[in-house]
Amino acid sequence: ALKKPSAFAWFTTEYFTAGLAALMLSMGITLTPQDFIDVASRPAAVLMQFALCYLMMPGLAMFLGTTFGLNPALLAGMVLVGSINGGQASNLCTYIAKGNVALSVLMTTATTIGAIFMTPLLCKALLGTVVPVDAVGIAMSTLQVVLAPIAIGMTTNKFFPGFVKTVLPFAPVVGVVSTCLLVASAVAQVAAPILDAGVSLQIPVLLLHLVGGLVGYFLPRLTGFNEVSSRTMAIETSMKSSAFGFLLAKLHFGEYAARVPSAVSVVWMALTGSILAVIWRYIPVKDEEE
Repeated sequence: ALKKPSAFAWFTTEYFTAGLAALMLSMGITLTPQDFIDVASRPAAVLMQFALCYLMMPGLAMFLGTTFGLNPALLAGMVLVGSINGGQASNLCTYIAKGNVALSVLMTTATTIGAIFMTPLLCKALLGTVVPVDAVGIAMSTLQVVLAPIAIGMTTNKFFPGFVKTVLPFAPVVGVVSTCLLVASAVAQVAAPILDAGVSLQIPVLLLHLVGGLVGYFLPRLTGFNEVSSRTMAIETSMKSSAFGFLLAKLHFGEYAARVPSAVSVVWMALTGSILAVIWRYIPVKDEEE
């Protein structure tokens, strides 16, 4: 995508939106109302991760962007990355890291539903004076791209379980293909600005995911959560839905350059989460309780 952006020129905004919706739908058909009851039964872990996602990460993004002297548009894009929900890839990385996959799915679901009000709220509060931000537009896009596909997926799961059972084995494939196309398309659309920005943008975006993951591990550990839950929260905090951030920046931010950090984040987020997962895979869990 960086070398030959034209290869993904066909993947327009309409396809991009559909790809994100397909990703959410592939998650939605695996969910049942019982999953939301489970969230209520484990509020401490879910609330801790929600706070990490929507308090710590936006603050860290603002701090890094300011420290590295990013211009207003890039700073806005950076804060947007910090203010979006956890990505679906975190569930796979949690599995690799020997974390709690069920808890990871619950946390992804909680932050994804939370994005409907938290992302526009944070963007308006932190960025309203930095760049033009359409908060209502962000909320509407989140409803269309996130809530609708998840609701359709859950409804299908409830009323057509036989059909869901048939297509379920293909859901991860749909998720992976969608993710690959979304990453390639996001990078290709802003390939020149990414190359122009150089390491001055790469480093703060990398640090956002790396430091976010480390804080996401050590803070729960220090506040009494066990090893398995802490690993789960670390990966969930580090891995953001950067492709969704890219779409929001493209549709609702007045500055073109605001979408560049999301495109850079797509790559670093996947690498950081995967590396953390592989390292933890080879470190035995001493306390097996969940």
